[in-house]
Amino acid sequence: MSVTLDIRLKRANKVYHEGESVAGVIVLACREPMQHHGISLSMEGLVNLQLSSKSVGVFEAFYNSVKPITLLGSSIEVAKAGKIPGGKTEVPFEFPLNAKANKTLYETYHGVFVNIQYSLRCDLKRSLLAKDLSRNCEFIVHSQPQKSQLGATPVNFTITPDTLQNIRERTSLPKFLIRGHLDNTTCIISRPLTGELTVESSDVPIKSIDLQLVRVETCGCAEGYARDPTEIQNIQIAEGDVCRGLPIPIYMVFPRLFTCPTLETTNFKVEFEINIVTVLHDDHLITENFPLKLCRV
Repeated sequence: MSVTLDIRLKRANKVYHEGESVAGVIVLACREPMQHHGISLSMEGLVNLQLSSKSVGVFEAFYNSVKPITLLGSSIEVAKAGKIPGGKTEVPFEFPLNAKANKTLYETYHGVFVNIQYSLRCDLKRSLLAKDLSRNCEFIVHSQPQKSQLGATPVNFTITPDTLQNIRERTSLPKFLIRGHLDNTTCIISRPLTGELTVESSDVPIKSIDLQLVRVETCGCAEGYARDPTEIQNIQIAEGDVCRGLPIPIYMVFPRLFTCPTLETTNFKVEFEINIVTVLHDDHLITENFPLKLCRV
Protein backbone atom coordinates (compact mmCIF):
# COMPACT_ATOMS: atom_id res chain seq x y z
CA MET A 1 0.00 0.00 0.00
CA SER A 2 1.38 3.38 -1.00
CA VAL A 3 1.52 5.83 1.92
CA THR A 4 3.18 9.25 2.06
CA LEU A 5 4.06 11.13 5.23
CA ASP A 6 5.04 14.80 5.34
CA ILE A 7 5.56 17.64 7.84
CA ARG A 8 4.48 21.12 6.80
CA LEU A 9 5.21 24.18 8.92
CA LYS A 10 2.89 27.18 8.95
CA ARG A 11 5.76 29.61 8.34
CA ALA A 12 7.11 29.44 4.80
CA ASN A 13 10.59 30.65 5.85
CA LYS A 14 10.72 28.13 8.77
CA VAL A 15 12.35 30.78 11.03
CA TYR A 16 11.50 30.82 14.76
CA HIS A 17 12.74 32.48 17.95
CA GLU A 18 12.95 31.10 21.47
CA GLY A 19 9.61 31.30 23.28
CA GLU A 20 7.55 31.03 20.08
CA SER A 21 5.52 27.99 19.02
CA VAL A 22 6.51 25.79 16.09
CA ALA A 23 3.17 24.96 14.46
CA GLY A 24 2.13 23.05 11.39
CA VAL A 25 0.41 19.90 10.17
CA ILE A 26 1.37 16.28 9.62
CA VAL A 27 0.06 15.22 6.21
CA LEU A 28 -0.80 11.56 5.59
CA ALA A 29 -1.96 10.37 2.18
CA CYS A 30 -3.03 6.81 1.30
CA ARG A 31 -5.44 5.33 -1.24
CA GLU A 32 -7.18 2.96 1.15
CA PRO A 33 -7.84 2.99 4.93
CA MET A 34 -4.68 1.97 6.78
CA GLN A 35 -4.13 0.39 10.17
CA HIS A 36 -1.29 1.83 12.31
CA HIS A 37 0.20 1.36 15.77
CA GLY A 38 0.62 5.00 16.74
CA ILE A 39 1.98 8.29 15.38
CA SER A 40 4.52 10.32 17.37
CA LEU A 41 6.24 13.66 16.80
CA SER A 42 9.51 14.76 18.40
CA MET A 43 11.49 18.00 18.39
CA GLU A 44 15.26 18.08 18.81
CA GLY A 45 18.00 20.69 18.91
CA LEU A 46 21.63 19.52 18.80
CA VAL A 47 25.13 20.94 18.61
CA ASN A 48 27.41 18.44 16.87
CA LEU A 49 31.15 18.95 17.34
CA GLN A 50 33.99 17.16 15.59
CA LEU A 51 37.71 17.61 15.29
CA SER A 52 39.64 17.90 12.07
CA SER A 53 41.80 14.91 11.14
CA LYS A 54 44.99 16.85 11.96
CA SER A 55 43.83 17.32 15.58
CA VAL A 56 42.76 13.75 16.35
CA GLY A 57 46.13 12.55 17.60
CA VAL A 58 46.84 15.73 19.54
CA PHE A 59 43.56 15.74 21.45
CA GLU A 60 42.68 12.05 21.56
CA ALA A 61 41.06 12.34 24.99
CA PHE A 62 38.84 15.14 23.76
CA TYR A 63 38.12 13.34 20.50
CA ASN A 64 36.71 10.39 22.42
CA SER A 65 34.57 12.64 24.62
CA VAL A 66 32.94 14.72 21.86
CA LYS A 67 29.24 14.11 22.25
CA PRO A 68 26.32 16.05 20.78
CA ILE A 69 25.08 18.83 23.07
CA THR A 70 21.28 18.62 23.40
CA LEU A 71 19.72 22.08 23.50
CA LEU A 72 16.10 20.95 23.43
CA GLY A 73 14.19 17.70 23.23
CA SER A 74 10.51 16.84 23.58
CA SER A 75 7.99 14.50 22.01
CA ILE A 76 4.22 14.07 21.84
CA GLU A 77 1.87 11.30 20.80
CA VAL A 78 -0.07 12.59 17.81
CA ALA A 79 -2.42 9.61 17.49
CA LYS A 80 -2.95 6.34 19.32
CA ALA A 81 -3.06 3.05 17.45
CA GLY A 82 -6.00 2.93 15.08
CA LYS A 83 -7.02 3.38 11.45
CA ILE A 84 -6.38 6.23 9.01
CA PRO A 85 -9.09 6.77 6.38
CA GLY A 86 -8.24 6.68 2.69
CA GLY A 87 -7.31 9.94 1.04
CA LYS A 88 -5.49 12.90 2.60
CA THR A 89 -5.44 13.44 6.37
CA GLU A 90 -3.96 16.51 8.08
CA VAL A 91 -3.13 16.42 11.80
CA PRO A 92 -2.27 19.84 13.32
CA PHE A 93 0.48 20.18 15.93
CA GLU A 94 2.10 22.91 18.00
CA PHE A 95 5.40 22.76 19.93
CA PRO A 96 6.66 25.46 22.32
CA LEU A 97 10.26 26.36 21.46
CA ASN A 98 11.95 26.34 24.86
CA ALA A 99 15.50 25.28 25.73
CA LYS A 100 16.27 22.57 28.26
CA ALA A 101 17.20 23.68 31.78
CA ASN A 102 20.52 25.62 31.88
CA LYS A 103 20.79 25.52 28.06
CA THR A 104 20.70 28.30 25.45
CA LEU A 105 19.16 28.07 22.01
CA TYR A 106 22.01 29.05 19.71
CA GLU A 107 21.27 30.18 16.18
CA THR A 108 21.07 27.55 13.43
CA TYR A 109 24.50 27.15 11.85
CA HIS A 110 25.91 24.67 9.32
CA GLY A 111 29.68 24.54 9.69
CA VAL A 112 32.49 22.07 9.12
CA PHE A 113 33.45 21.25 12.72
CA VAL A 114 30.47 22.86 14.50
CA ASN A 115 26.87 22.15 13.48
CA ILE A 116 23.80 23.60 15.23
CA GLN A 117 20.57 22.09 13.93
CA TYR A 118 16.92 21.94 14.96
CA SER A 119 14.50 19.39 13.55
CA LEU A 120 11.10 17.75 13.83
CA ARG A 121 10.71 14.01 13.32
CA CYS A 122 7.43 12.19 12.76
CA ASP A 123 7.25 8.41 13.22
CA LEU A 124 4.36 6.23 12.12
CA LYS A 125 4.47 2.66 13.41
CA ARG A 126 2.87 -0.09 11.33
CA SER A 127 2.39 -3.84 11.58
CA LEU A 128 5.31 -6.26 11.41
CA LEU A 129 4.74 -6.91 7.72
CA ALA A 130 4.84 -3.22 6.77
CA LYS A 131 7.79 -0.89 7.18
CA ASP A 132 7.52 1.96 9.69
CA LEU A 133 7.47 5.43 8.19
CA SER A 134 9.44 8.45 9.39
CA ARG A 135 9.93 12.00 8.16
CA ASN A 136 12.39 14.73 9.23
CA CYS A 137 11.92 18.46 8.79
CA GLU A 138 14.56 21.04 9.71
CA PHE A 139 13.50 24.46 10.98
CA ILE A 140 15.63 27.55 11.56
CA VAL A 141 16.21 29.25 14.91
CA HIS A 142 17.38 32.87 15.00
CA SER A 143 18.95 34.25 18.15
CA GLN A 144 17.46 37.18 20.03
CA PRO A 145 18.53 40.72 19.00
CA GLN A 146 21.96 41.81 20.31
CA LYS A 147 21.61 45.58 20.04
CA SER A 148 23.85 46.14 23.06
CA GLN A 149 26.79 44.71 21.09
CA LEU A 150 26.32 47.04 18.12
CA GLY A 151 28.70 49.89 17.53
CA ALA A 152 30.35 51.45 14.50
CA THR A 153 33.89 50.09 14.10
CA PRO A 154 35.14 51.26 10.68
CA VAL A 155 38.64 50.21 9.63
CA ASN A 156 41.03 52.04 7.30
CA PHE A 157 43.84 49.98 5.80
CA THR A 158 47.02 50.48 3.78
CA ILE A 159 48.73 47.48 2.16
CA THR A 160 52.40 47.75 1.15
CA PRO A 161 55.29 45.23 1.23
CA ASP A 162 56.26 46.66 4.65
CA THR A 163 52.82 46.00 6.21
CA LEU A 164 52.70 42.32 5.21
CA GLN A 165 53.16 39.62 7.88
CA ASN A 166 54.92 36.24 7.57
CA ILE A 167 57.23 37.33 4.73
CA ARG A 168 60.71 35.75 4.55
CA GLU A 169 62.26 37.70 1.67
CA ARG A 170 60.59 41.09 1.74
CA THR A 171 63.18 42.58 -0.66
CA SER A 172 62.09 40.22 -3.45
CA LEU A 173 58.52 41.59 -3.42
CA PRO A 174 57.51 44.15 -6.05
CA LYS A 175 56.45 47.56 -4.78
CA PHE A 176 52.72 48.27 -4.47
CA LEU A 177 50.36 50.52 -2.51
CA ILE A 178 46.71 49.64 -1.87
CA ARG A 179 44.47 51.80 0.32
CA GLY A 180 40.89 51.31 1.43
CA HIS A 181 38.39 51.04 4.24
CA LEU A 182 35.68 48.76 5.61
CA ASP A 183 32.59 50.70 6.72
CA ASN A 184 32.07 48.47 9.76
CA THR A 185 33.68 45.30 11.17
CA THR A 186 30.83 44.88 13.69
CA CYS A 187 28.32 43.66 11.14
CA ILE A 188 24.58 43.08 11.22
CA ILE A 189 24.27 39.60 9.74
CA SER A 190 21.23 40.51 7.62
CA ARG A 191 23.03 43.43 5.96
CA PRO A 192 26.01 43.37 3.56
CA LEU A 193 29.63 44.09 4.44
CA THR A 194 30.62 47.25 2.55
CA GLY A 195 33.70 49.35 1.94
CA GLU A 196 36.07 50.56 -0.75
CA LEU A 197 39.53 49.71 -2.09
CA THR A 198 41.91 51.68 -4.34
CA VAL A 199 45.11 50.45 -6.00
CA GLU A 200 47.34 53.55 -5.84
CA SER A 201 50.39 51.95 -7.48
CA SER A 202 51.90 48.57 -8.40
CA ASP A 203 55.17 47.75 -10.16
CA VAL A 204 53.72 44.55 -11.61
CA PRO A 205 50.32 43.91 -13.25
CA ILE A 206 47.45 42.71 -11.03
CA LYS A 207 45.61 39.52 -11.95
CA SER A 208 42.55 39.81 -9.65
CA ILE A 209 41.28 41.04 -6.27
CA ASP A 210 39.03 38.77 -4.18
CA LEU A 211 37.01 38.96 -0.96
CA GLN A 212 37.26 35.76 1.05
CA LEU A 213 34.88 35.08 3.96
CA VAL A 214 36.37 32.66 6.51
CA ARG A 215 34.81 30.92 9.51
CA VAL A 216 37.08 30.06 12.44
CA GLU A 217 35.67 27.17 14.46
CA THR A 218 37.20 26.27 17.81
CA CYS A 219 36.32 23.06 19.68
CA GLY A 220 37.88 22.16 22.99
CA CYS A 221 37.82 21.28 26.66
CA ALA A 222 40.34 20.94 29.51
CA GLU A 223 42.62 18.73 27.35
CA GLY A 224 43.11 21.45 24.73
CA TYR A 225 41.55 23.37 21.90
CA ALA A 226 41.49 22.80 18.14
CA ARG A 227 41.10 25.95 16.02
CA ASP A 228 40.29 25.44 12.34
CA PRO A 229 39.69 28.18 9.75
CA THR A 230 37.76 27.25 6.58
CA GLU A 231 36.55 29.30 3.63
CA ILE A 232 32.82 29.99 3.29
CA GLN A 233 32.73 32.00 0.08
CA ASN A 234 35.03 33.81 -2.34
CA ILE A 235 33.86 36.84 -4.35
CA GLN A 236 35.99 38.43 -7.07
CA ILE A 237 35.68 42.23 -6.99
CA ALA A 238 38.27 43.03 -9.67
CA GLU A 239 39.56 41.21 -12.76
CA GLY A 240 42.80 42.01 -14.55
CA ASP A 241 45.19 44.93 -14.10
CA VAL A 242 42.81 47.49 -12.55
CA CYS A 243 43.11 51.23 -13.17
CA ARG A 244 45.30 52.99 -10.64
CA GLY A 245 43.49 55.43 -8.37
CA LEU A 246 40.03 54.01 -9.22
CA PRO A 247 37.86 53.23 -6.13
CA ILE A 248 36.60 49.61 -6.22
CA PRO A 249 33.50 48.91 -4.09
CA ILE A 250 33.63 46.15 -1.46
CA TYR A 251 30.24 44.42 -1.09
CA MET A 252 29.53 41.01 0.41
CA VAL A 253 26.24 39.46 1.57
CA PHE A 254 26.55 36.98 4.45
CA PRO A 255 25.18 33.58 3.34
CA ARG A 256 22.28 32.09 5.27
CA LEU A 257 22.95 29.03 7.49
CA PHE A 258 26.73 29.15 6.86
CA THR A 259 27.07 32.21 9.08
CA CYS A 260 25.59 33.05 12.49
CA PRO A 261 26.15 35.73 15.14
CA THR A 262 29.68 35.41 16.56
CA LEU A 263 29.41 32.71 19.24
CA GLU A 264 31.60 31.88 22.23
CA THR A 265 30.71 29.11 24.71
CA THR A 266 32.59 26.82 27.10
CA ASN A 267 33.04 24.02 24.54
CA PHE A 268 33.16 25.80 21.21
CA LYS A 269 33.49 29.13 19.41
CA VAL A 270 32.37 30.30 15.97
CA GLU A 271 34.14 33.42 14.68
CA PHE A 272 34.46 35.08 11.28
CA GLU A 273 37.13 36.92 9.31
CA ILE A 274 37.36 38.63 5.94
CA ASN A 275 40.46 38.37 3.73
CA ILE A 276 41.19 40.84 0.96
CA VAL A 277 43.32 38.83 -1.46
CA THR A 278 45.23 40.55 -4.28
CA VAL A 279 46.72 38.17 -6.87
CA LEU A 280 49.65 39.60 -8.82
CA HIS A 281 50.44 38.55 -12.39
CA ASP A 282 53.27 36.25 -11.22
CA ASP A 283 50.72 34.54 -8.88
CA HIS A 284 52.06 36.24 -5.75
CA LEU A 285 49.22 36.37 -3.16
CA ILE A 286 48.88 39.48 -0.99
CA THR A 287 46.42 38.83 1.83
CA GLU A 288 45.11 41.29 4.40
CA ASN A 289 43.00 39.82 7.22
CA PHE A 290 40.27 41.55 9.26
CA PRO A 291 38.35 39.92 12.16
CA LEU A 292 34.57 40.45 11.99
CA LYS A 293 31.98 40.44 14.73
CA LEU A 294 28.53 39.38 13.49
CA CYS A 295 25.34 40.37 15.34
CA ARG A 296 21.60 40.04 14.78
CA VAL A 297 19.13 42.85 15.33
